[in-house]
Amino acid sequence: MKYHFFLLLIFFSVFGFSQKSEIDLKNIEKNLKNPDSPYNYEKLIFKYKGYPKSLDSIEAQYLYYGRNFRDDKLSSSDESFKSLTDAFKQSNFDECIRLGKVLYGKDPTNLDILLVLLRAYDFRKDGNNFVHHLSQFRLLTGGIKNSGNGTSEKTAYLVNSVGDEYILLNILNIGKDYTRASQPAKDGTFDIWEKDGRKLYIKILYSDLN
Repeated sequence: MKYHFFLLLIFFSVFGFSQKSEIDLKNIEKNLKNPDSPYNYEKLIFKYKGYPKSLDSIEAQYLYYGRNFRDDKLSSSDESFKSLTDAFKQSNFDECIRLGKVLYGKDPTNLDILLVLLRAYDFRKDGNNFVHHLSQFRLLTGGIKNSGNGTSEKTAYLVNSVGDEYILLNILNIGKDYTRASQPAKDGTFDIWEKDGRKLYIKILYSDLN
């Protein structure tokens, strides 16, 4: 199963969602906090944790972009997150699973945590947990892919962080032979990736959107 995990990522890049939808961050924040909304965070996260395949692409975007409005999300600078990445670098997958499960409980839509758990469960040949978290990962990254088509600033893909940008680049099979230019935006930064005249626009949202 050495290449199983990476092949699944490639598979997803070909067979991902196709429906595009405009991201309204203010509306996402409003609905996530409204207990009467079908997009209320507690309602969505319950479905996401239990049966992620029951969520549609719009619900996926509410969960992914709604993470910007959570006060309890983890940062890559947190010591607990650093411990997880250290365990991953050392290929200590038992520790990755132990730490990852704790961090997942705190920040379940964090793509970096999901990736570490996926790699650890793949190594341990734990198919049930691997498939469950893969469904979650596919759901959230599908929400990113549905945010635009990357052909212009207006239709740029939207990501929450630089780390998520590189996950998207991997899914889109954008490699090192692309050059990157950056320019400021009103509520984030545009990265423009170019190769042979083709440009791909990705907008990194500011983490503080409140």
